[in-house]
Amino acid sequence: MIQGPTSRGRSAIGFGRVAAGIAALAVTVAACSPEAPKTDELASNVLISAADCERNKAAGTITYVSGYGYSASAGQLDVFLAKELGYFDALCLTVDINAAGGSGQQLVSSGQAQFTALGSASDVILAAANSRNLTAVATYGSTSPFSIFANESVKSLKDLEGRKLGYFINITPIAMAMLDAAGVDLAKVELIKMTNYDPTVVTRGQVDAIVGYASNQPQTLKAMGLPFSEFRPSDFDLQGTYNVMEVNSEFLSEHRETVADFMRATLKALELCLAEEATCVEKISKLAADNNQGGAFPAEQQARTWGVESSWVRASAFGAPGVQTEEEWQNEYEMVQAYGGLENPPPLADMMDTDLVASLYADGKLLWPGN
Repeated sequence: MIQGPTSRGRSAIGFGRVAAGIAALAVTVAACSPEAPKTDELASNVLISAADCERNKAAGTITYVSGYGYSASAGQLDVFLAKELGYFDALCLTVDINAAGGSGQQLVSSGQAQFTALGSASDVILAAANSRNLTAVATYGSTSPFSIFANESVKSLKDLEGRKLGYFINITPIAMAMLDAAGVDLAKVELIKMTNYDPTVVTRGQVDAIVGYASNQPQTLKAMGLPFSEFRPSDFDLQGTYNVMEVNSEFLSEHRETVADFMRATLKALELCLAEEATCVEKISKLAADNNQGGAFPAEQQARTWGVESSWVRASAFGAPGVQTEEEWQNEYEMVQAYGGLENPPPLADMMDTDLVASLYADGKLLWPGN
């Protein structure tokens, strides 16, 4: 939630699509939520014209790389569910999912895959310095997913001076901005590169704090009833972004309508997962278990993760899920330059497509064939 310069702090990141499974989910959704997609929308029958169907088939197999395995996160959960529920089939899309990809950006940039998701706009901006063949097409929230969680004795970030601060891969630009806003002298903080994702190392005092992912490690500590302190970017009036979908730029140029339909199908699944959280968590957790990742993604952890991250999607300042604007990326663009060691990043317009996903909505409603 990592393929870019930051880490979600996750331990490691199918069930066959059969008619009975689809019908069962349809019944559950119809019974539990009036806002959920209708039963006939879950059918695997083709819903687009013959010409559009041929166009999507001609684009070939679309490979999506999940850098976080079967994590219950936007830009991932919805891709898995779109495939399992037949949404891709309904739009004549042939989709293959690589759930073990730790190098999604490299695979997509080289054309070996077409889609992957990253944790924030900062990840996209930092990576853009090394690759010009990636385009961000969706951003799922305007809440930064990162936090600094600490031993309960740490009452303010300033207290980290003379103590140990852990991080994964590197310290995210927004975390650096938090430390700066708190007046922390970083020269007085011992930085520790972490390889252990166990959050209790903080409560046990092995390190004093960690730059982590707010929907994961802190939620685990809460579930365990352990006391700790947590600091979020919003505490310092810092605004970030949550999860970004990227596509191979050449593929986007050659198959724009197909890319739009891929996003349409995933956003349809996201719509369902916002309406029926428990159902989607159950399905993605079963997928993880069926593919030998159940230990890394137990259902109770998935429920905690999606419980938090779904709220970030709903609260997005961008508008409808997935819609993005240059204005909303601007804060992170400036943070990356100030704290990420990147002096001259490409212009935002070169990194993102703000029109594609926006065009899939009318009056805030996702456009779906037959509706």
